[in-house]
Amino acid sequence: MFKDLVTLTKPGIIRLNLFAAFGGFWVASQWDIDGLLLIWVLVGTAFTMASACVFNNYLDREMDTKMARTKERALPMGRLKPSFVLGYAIVLGLIGLTVLFAGVNVLCGFLGLLGIFVYVVVYTMWLKRHSTWSTSIGGVSGAMPPVIGYCAVANTVDAGAWLLFAILFLWQPPHFWSLAIRRVEEYRAAGFPVLPVVKGVLRTKIQMIPYIALLLAASILLYSYEYVGIVFLILNVVILACWLLHALSGFRAKDTVKWAKTDFLFSVNYLLVMFIAMILNTNGF
Repeated sequence: MFKDLVTLTKPGIIRLNLFAAFGGFWVASQWDIDGLLLIWVLVGTAFTMASACVFNNYLDREMDTKMARTKERALPMGRLKPSFVLGYAIVLGLIGLTVLFAGVNVLCGFLGLLGIFVYVVVYTMWLKRHSTWSTSIGGVSGAMPPVIGYCAVANTVDAGAWLLFAILFLWQPPHFWSLAIRRVEEYRAAGFPVLPVVKGVLRTKIQMIPYIALLLAASILLYSYEYVGIVFLILNVVILACWLLHALSGFRAKDTVKWAKTDFLFSVNYLLVMFIAMILNTNGF
């Protein structure tokens, strides 16, 4: 049961969110770190995002039975009762929001609440079931962690917060669409109106391009506003240029599944390198 409770929170997503929150906190702190505040930020973000993920599992329990990668989860398999999982999600959310409101600041508390609302209500309950816009608009919730980390220190939504939001917001659609292209038939069978299912793989490949290009622009602006140094800029430009070229190569790829898998790896590795560079290269190294 304990393993199922942990799995419901989607620990892979939690780790990524914590890394993003840490990066945002570090950019705002510029190496002048308040250790206790950082702990509260990470704890509050972890519980808040965990709550959203458990709500997602609860609401998707019927649809999860139709997909190979989700049908063996705890709820579809009947290992946990829906009512218990719903209560679990509520408790996690109350803990996370209490920590953010009381241990960090009111702004971060509202950002955490916004993240839960967008992910649970706007994305999972509404758009995921009815519109191809689910991926793009749902990205608002995934972009909250670095903004929470940043605003914990800055206590205001300024250019730095908006640029961090933009980077995570723009990264998510091409990252997800590469996965959706690989599993397009599973999403079709489950009834999820993701872009490759509704508009086709070619349209999806086309739509990935402007997101990656705008991601490059946002990274350059983060350097231009002197939140990060030249090493960050160089690494980001090189990796994003390679990712953009690979995305463009998708139009002549003979094996779309293989291409999508590589593109997915590009997206994951970009985010990892970007946040490491951001942490090590703040304040004009």
